[in-house]
Amino acid sequence: MPVGGAMKIHFDWRLSRVVDDQGNIADEIVWDGPMSPFGLAKRLLKIQQGRKLPEVITLAERFPDAEINPLGSLSDPNWPKAEESDELFQRATLTLAKMGVAESSGDMDRRLDMLVSATLEARSSWTTSESRCIEWAGFFITEADLDSQRGEIPSAISSSQSIVEASEKLGVNPPKHLPSDSEWSSMVSHALAVTSSSDILEQLEVSIREMATLHVPSLSALLGPISAAKLVSLARGRERLARMPSGSLQVLGAHAAMSAHRRGAPPPKHGSVLFSMPQVSRSPRWVRGKIARYLAGKASIAVRVDHFDGETWGKSQIDEINGEIEAIKAKFPKPPKRK
Repeated sequence: MPVGGAMKIHFDWRLSRVVDDQGNIADEIVWDGPMSPFGLAKRLLKIQQGRKLPEVITLAERFPDAEINPLGSLSDPNWPKAEESDELFQRATLTLAKMGVAESSGDMDRRLDMLVSATLEARSSWTTSESRCIEWAGFFITEADLDSQRGEIPSAISSSQSIVEASEKLGVNPPKHLPSDSEWSSMVSHALAVTSSSDILEQLEVSIREMATLHVPSLSALLGPISAAKLVSLARGRERLARMPSGSLQVLGAHAAMSAHRRGAPPPKHGSVLFSMPQVSRSPRWVRGKIARYLAGKASIAVRVDHFDGETWGKSQIDEINGEIEAIKAKFPKPPKRK
């Protein structure tokens, strides 16, 4: 059949065709590879990623002026049906989904986000449970210093056979009133949960430090691995953080303040992550905004160094930045006069 006009290459996982404007077939190559779910899944993945199948490459070499149309087979009324391959296709799509899950495990951004989210949830749960444990113990062990001995109380209770033994471990007199056996058992179980949660939280933070140091080494050196990981998580990825203006990075985590700003309140000077840095939080309030802005600018550069494979920052760069922060404090030793 004669062909003419503009040529196009249509294809799906089964075959590739060169057709003209009238739908006449100029050439065709059918896939003759192994008809297995895994083999088909690999072809579907190539199509999903926008890569060319071998048959398409061959036809493009034969017809260099032909336009490759990945969606052409969907609109071609003469495209052959694939009913006999439905079962194979279904099994291949399941395999493709599993391949996608396996591939996502190599995504450092998502893994770091999982760790940060798990840590925030664990810390929230631990904070509530730990406060309850301290308050509960304080009902009985009234002579214990609930502030200075806060870290000792859960382990003292969880490792003791009685409230009297727990008091001895804390170095105070035994209580005048004793809990019942069932109440003491509940106190011990609760204290065990607190100490277990503390261990889990510590392990999560160790994992964050390791991964953040690998994924964003310069940013971790500047802000610390935990803060660096939080910024990556809030930005939804290292690349997004690297392309983010420093002003946006500066207020990451300031959700409530930004909502208030949209209702007419003054804009926030910094987000929760930057404010947690001692360079900002321990500085006089009248220079916190200046230091946060300077630190955000340097953090923006640091994450770009990490993302675009620059030379990782070392101690000399960090010392220079900290020196500039001290210079800002020295330049503004007193609060500005109110107008």
